[in-house]
Amino acid sequence: QYHIFLVYNQNCAVSLRSGNILKGLAKASMVVKMTQKAKTHKMVLTAMFTAIIIAMAFVPYMGYIPLGFMNATIIHIPVIIGAIVLGPKIGAFLGGIFGLTSMINNTINPNLTSFVFSPFYSVGEVHGNLNSVIICIVPRVLIGVVAYYVYKAVSKLIKKNGNVIALAVAGVAGSLTNTIFVMNGIYFLFGSSYAAAKGIMTEALYGVILGVIGTQGIPEALVAGVLVSAITKAILKVANKSSLLPN
Repeated sequence: QYHIFLVYNQNCAVSLRSGNILKGLAKASMVVKMTQKAKTHKMVLTAMFTAIIIAMAFVPYMGYIPLGFMNATIIHIPVIIGAIVLGPKIGAFLGGIFGLTSMINNTINPNLTSFVFSPFYSVGEVHGNLNSVIICIVPRVLIGVVAYYVYKAVSKLIKKNGNVIALAVAGVAGSLTNTIFVMNGIYFLFGSSYAAAKGIMTEALYGVILGVIGTQGIPEALVAGVLVSAITKAILKVANKSSLLPN
């Protein structure tokens, strides 16, 4: 007897024996249809998360909370959830969308330190530049990537109630990735200009940076941990039943 192997997506094979070809073809057709449905579902969810990020970015007080000297944000939460549900590549894409919306917001609705996020905004002799793009985009791209791999790592380490704990830790890790990389990027790429804009000595700047991380970044991270855990747990429960999302 002869065997024919139809390999799909490197992890799905159907063996067709000479006396059972029709049945095998039917199974192969079902596999293709399920995979196509999964891809469509993934595209729809990606578009949905993108729309949520854009809405949160531009609807007043929905995603950004003005603090005068800077805006606190919760837009990283859909980025983290999207990364856990859809994978690190989609998470990086969603983070990039977050970064672009941040750049646009800091250009059209600037505050005292918007030059660190927008290359198109200036305050006196201080101008935004390519470093503004780096600060605005790179940390946000890393949010989803870090959150995804932290979630996977913690899930493997903790078996009992590991999923809930892993989701919470991933939420905290993704949020802190944003805060730590953004604030340290400001220090290393715009240190003296940022200090001048805030009216402080350059020598005292890193103390201010640490203060922002502690007073703004830590609460943001705790909120992210709670929300990511609650929302993503519900999404994954539905996804596991439908078998439409990547593992």
